[in-house]
Amino acid sequence: MSGSGMRSAAYGLLPTDTTEDVRTRGAGVSTQVAVLPVGSFEQHGPYLPLATDTLVACAVARQIAAAYPVHLLPPVTISCSHEHAAWPGTVSISAVTLHSVVRDIAASLRRSGVEALVVVNGHGGNYVLGNVVQEASARGERMALFPAAEDWETARAEAGVLTSLLTDMHAGEIETSILLHTHPESLRPGYETSDFVADDRRHLLTLGMSGYTDSGVIGRPSLGSAEKGKALLESLAASFGTYFSMLTEADVESDAGAE
Repeated sequence: MSGSGMRSAAYGLLPTDTTEDVRTRGAGVSTQVAVLPVGSFEQHGPYLPLATDTLVACAVARQIAAAYPVHLLPPVTISCSHEHAAWPGTVSISAVTLHSVVRDIAASLRRSGVEALVVVNGHGGNYVLGNVVQEASARGERMALFPAAEDWETARAEAGVLTSLLTDMHAGEIETSILLHTHPESLRPGYETSDFVADDRRHLLTLGMSGYTDSGVIGRPSLGSAEKGKALLESLAASFGTYFSMLTEADVESDAGAE
């Protein structure tokens, strides 16, 4: 796989909407909803790219945008990957910085008339995103974090993913499947023989990933398939319907209260 080929795949992550596209879409809905993919730039073993979490978050966001009238934003590509610092290539920003970036994006969207923001998180280490959403909701702003663990669990079951969410922690069956479906050119040989399980990770925040895995993998990537990746994304898009309704029906509730 050439470097130029991998770069061309990454360039396809950027939305191609014009300002007229956004204006037209916004005119057809009572509440505009933006979708912000948040990924990371961190090791995913020797066979998945550093941008895996961003590729996954963008794949989920694109699936959502294909099914719902949302404003798809470009991804945040570097986030909180401190637990992966032992591996070359990993880059992180602080939780404070990520908090500020998402909050600033939400404020900018509201100034342009987009009232609601859904953060599509592709990296489990971005714990601070939960705080961002909770604080925004307490201020009366419309924000949601997607997918929840329950959404992933539903998708796992519907897609026939055999590995539990506990075991499928990093560079495992789910991530490998989604990339096999959406960006097969980005995988290197070796995922078929790289399974490694470490279910007891109680000291992860102290030891980091290097305290539990030499390869950087925790999961069973050998079980991944493009078919499972496609089914995972379809299930997540279906689960998103509840989030979309919750964020857009607030207008209906407000109108009813005003009457």
